[in-house]
Amino acid sequence: MANNQAHGEAASYYYNPQQPQQPPNQYQQPQYAQPGPPAPGPNPMNGYGNEKPMFDQAFKLERPRYNDIWAGILPLPNISKEMASMTLGRGYVYVLLARQFPKQFIWITGILNIVFGLVTAIYMLSRHYYSGGIVYLIFVAFLIFAFFTWIPRIPFSALMLKTAVDVSKSYGHVYLVSALGGLCATALAAWYSVTFVAVYAKFSPGQNPACAEGAGGCSSAKVTGLLVFITFAMYWISEWLKNTIHTVISGVYGSWYFHPYNLPQGATRGSLRRALTYSFGSISLGSLLVAIINFLRQLCSVAQQNEAAQGNLLGTIMFWILGCIIGILDWAVQFLNRYAFSYIALYGKPYFAAAKDTWNMIKQRGIDALINECLIGPVLSMGATFVGYATSLLAYLYLVFTHPSYNTDGSYTPAFAFLIGLQICNIFTTPLSSGIDTIFVATAWEPQVLMQNHPELYQSMVQVYPQVQIAIHA
Repeated sequence: MANNQAHGEAASYYYNPQQPQQPPNQYQQPQYAQPGPPAPGPNPMNGYGNEKPMFDQAFKLERPRYNDIWAGILPLPNISKEMASMTLGRGYVYVLLARQFPKQFIWITGILNIVFGLVTAIYMLSRHYYSGGIVYLIFVAFLIFAFFTWIPRIPFSALMLKTAVDVSKSYGHVYLVSALGGLCATALAAWYSVTFVAVYAKFSPGQNPACAEGAGGCSSAKVTGLLVFITFAMYWISEWLKNTIHTVISGVYGSWYFHPYNLPQGATRGSLRRALTYSFGSISLGSLLVAIINFLRQLCSVAQQNEAAQGNLLGTIMFWILGCIIGILDWAVQFLNRYAFSYIALYGKPYFAAAKDTWNMIKQRGIDALINECLIGPVLSMGATFVGYATSLLAYLYLVFTHPSYNTDGSYTPAFAFLIGLQICNIFTTPLSSGIDTIFVATAWEPQVLMQNHPELYQSMVQVYPQVQIAIHA
């Protein structure tokens, strides 16, 4: 491309170097084995001139409709309660560090995660909490192995993280969206925790004043059923919140990718409005699938523990294998959801149609090479795990030194605190991972736009990962 001459279908992506660059009026969708999505660029019949288009104009839906709305209505009555105000500060500080020191952020995240996990395991073992300590030791061993295998991929990951941070500082209110989402997640956490403790306090059988006062209905079965329900509802709603933030931010990054010289007005507001209206049901449906899978995995874990307690080795192994299979399914669905929701943000399709197109994109365009090379997802997951470690350790210390009445039998474990910290931190770090996911999706469908509108980024990607030229033109 040294002579800036374009040929064939990509010709419209290149400008005459003697003329000032203007935003393109229309992007032609590349033709693959299956028809691609409609182009997100502005309609050429509505030429905007120098006036900035609104987000809904730049990413116009051909036939606006509320997709999968039934899935958006179902979780509304299920809003439960949960707590983790201490996680709020940690999650936001974590995002700020990633914003300022991208490369160091990747190294420090891996090292701190290993060190803190090891410290937590040693402390639990010293307190004779062997089951928790052994689990944490297994986690640490896996993290050490994973971190050393990731070292060669750090330069490309740091570049993508730096790009995501630079865009987030200049375009849209992505950190405001993240902060509001984190506050909502913290409120949900507080609500869930209060409900969790209240169920124990009111319905646990035995020496329970609430039962003695005629409240009635006290039984272990009721406690188990209610805890299962509120935990499932918390999973679903927290997943919906995380995916809504992801979709909103994907709209902002899509605006930057396709219209860097004439960013649509109200990109954040327009993307939020679409996520909460036309795409509300689609986001809820994708989140429901993840919640169901996590619920089934939790049931397998409980069944495995029961079989182990009864000394049934065969049953324990069978449920362990089933739990591993469900875990792989959970990873696959969440992996696909990340890019499907970015696709929904740009093109406004229903969930299953978007998931199908996303799967075809990954198979046909070779974009999986970029995805595998980028460590931001695993690094942010390690960071969220670190916050989960810290939250569970503090929860364990609280249980040890305060001896709350609702935990006299030791049934409340730090695992619940780990879940709270993990989910909230995942929501806080969504802007970083969402931006990179959107860049990958847009690059897969419109690689010429990357070379035309963002030549410096393209050249930097080629420098740190030369195979990118093959990946985006597969």
